[in-house]
This record gives sequence, structure tokens and C-alpha cells, in this order.
Amino acid sequence: MHKQILDQLNEPVLFFNSALELTYINIAGEMLFGDSARHLTGSSAKKLFKRSSPEIISDLEKCLATKETLVERGLNLELSFRTVSVNFSAIPITVNNLVTNIIVELQSVDRHLKISREEQLMAQQSTARMLVRGLAHEIKNPLGGLRGAAQLLDMELSNPELKEYTEIIISESDRLQNLMDRMLGPNTPPKKIPVNIHEILERVRQLVQAETSDEISFIQNYDPSIPEIMADHNMLIQVLLNITRNAVQALDGQGKITLKTRIKRHMTINRKHHKLVLRIDVIDNGPGIEKKMITQIFYPMITGRADGTGLGLSIAHSLINQHNGLIECNSSPENTVFSIYLPVENGHE
Repeated sequence: MHKQILDQLNEPVLFFNSALELTYINIAGEMLFGDSARHLTGSSAKKLFKRSSPEIISDLEKCLATKETLVERGLNLELSFRTVSVNFSAIPITVNNLVTNIIVELQSVDRHLKISREEQLMAQQSTARMLVRGLAHEIKNPLGGLRGAAQLLDMELSNPELKEYTEIIISESDRLQNLMDRMLGPNTPPKKIPVNIHEILERVRQLVQAETSDEISFIQNYDPSIPEIMADHNMLIQVLLNITRNAVQALDGQGKITLKTRIKRHMTINRKHHKLVLRIDVIDNGPGIEKKMITQIFYPMITGRADGTGLGLSIAHSLINQHNGLIECNSSPENTVFSIYLPVENGHE
């Protein structure tokens, strides 16, 4: 029963015996170390943390000797494939005044900072969308009156040259009306049905490939074991079209776009824990996005292109939010990655 509870935690929890040998590690710990509990159990603490901050071993030994809880913050935990910063706590379990076990909890500092950044970004984007929606509504009302007046004037005019001006007013009013509708975004909730993400990705790839030159190649890196998810089919196509077309524009006629799918286990999105999350990556080898733009690209009307409207990514972010998901962007020269996270169990909760 206790193990079932510990396996639901997002933070790694490890049990060591009095000889400082690992006797238990939860699922979050397995994911952190990239190895199974069966293989890790029995390993000594010195072996497990051999490349990490020396304070970890000294704290475990001190915990055995003093029978006191010890906490360290910002220690480097060096793993075989990466280094993470963690807050480390060691809690002794005593029987007859002897330490029989030590419970170790590792809280990822990087993860908490990431969650904090996500929450801040979502709050800022929500505020920006509210402002833009208010502005769009305020513009639409006089715009309708302007168009109506131009139509009435057009009916009264007999001079073809003057009618050209009223036609320009009407057509430009229609163009602004269309822009306002796009700024307001979808006004209907998603119609969720079971969808195969790879069918959607292939549809998007075919559409975009038909629009591009032969010098832009597409690579499919799919995990075929991914189950169907509950989502709005048309909304996901719109999201992936917006992001993939942005990638094509970044490549400026030549390059490579990779469409990749994977399953991520035990992920928290907007303070909600999900056992399984679908990750969709759209990767291009273009010049990359400037650092100052990364935190702004999902805001309405923000664009790095002279001919861009800055609405594509904002709409994509809004649609993914309606699916309780998340979009992230990481960029460096020749490696820009837009990652979409969608809960697999979204429709079954």
C-alpha cells in the first residue's frame, strides 16, 4: 500500500538500509536515474551518487550517526546522461534507537523552476489574450458601421470612379473583420473524439509538403505504440499546420523538418499530474529564434517576420490550452523545437 502511494509521487523517493544500500526506489526515481528498480536495488549509495556532490554521501553517513534529518539545497546530481540540480533531504527511521532505514527525497530544482516559468507564461498569455479580445470587440463594432455606410454610399453613387473608392473601403473592412475574427480565436469548445495523432501528422505533412519546394525534406520519427487520444481533430490539424508552416518559413526554401512523437510518463501540466503525456515535436534546422523572442512568440501580434500577423502561434497555444496541454519552444541555430504536450488520458478522466 505504501509503495503504491509513493509510486504516485512526482518526486524521486529512495530507501537505504543501515549499510547505505538501496532497498526501494519509486517510479519517479527510476525515471530520474534512467534505470529500473530491479536493477538499481541493492546498489550502494556511493555507487549511485559516485559522480555527484560529495555532500550527499557525507549527509547520509551523518544521518546514520546523529539520527537527525538533514536537508541540502542546490546539490548537483550527476547522472549518466545529464546533470540536474536537486534539493536533497535524508530522514532517518529508527527502531530501538537504531537507524534501520533512511528515506531520501530528491526535489528537482530545474523542474520547479520550469513549472514556475510555465505558470507565469500561461498567466501572461491569458492576460494578453484578454486584452486583445477586448480590443478586437471594440474595433468590430465601428468597423461594421463603417462597412454599412460604405455600402449605402455605393448604392447612391453613379460615377464608376467614385464607386472604386467605396469598393476599397468595403474590401478593406472585410479584411480587417477577418483579422479581428482571427484575433478573437475559436469561440466553440473542442469536440473531442478518439484520434490517431499520426494520421493527423501525416495529413499536415502532406498539406505542407504540397505547398513547399522539393528542397525542404520531411522526416517522420513516430512511436507506433502511442494510443489514440481524446481531442478535436480539426483543432489539432490547425495547431500543427500553424507550427509546421512557421518552420517552413524559417527554412527560407531549403532545409529539414522532423515530426516526432513520444510518450512521456508522470508529467505535471498546469499543476495537474498526468501518468501519460503525448509529446509531439516539430523540429527544423533553420537559423533559430532570437532569445529575446522565445518568451514572446506565443503572444498575439508578435512576429519576427515583416509580412507576419503574429497570430498563428497564439491561436495554436490557445487551442492546446483548451485540451489541457502545453506548448514549449527551445531554439538554437540549426535546431528549433516546438514541443506539444497532450494528456493521453485527457478524455477518460
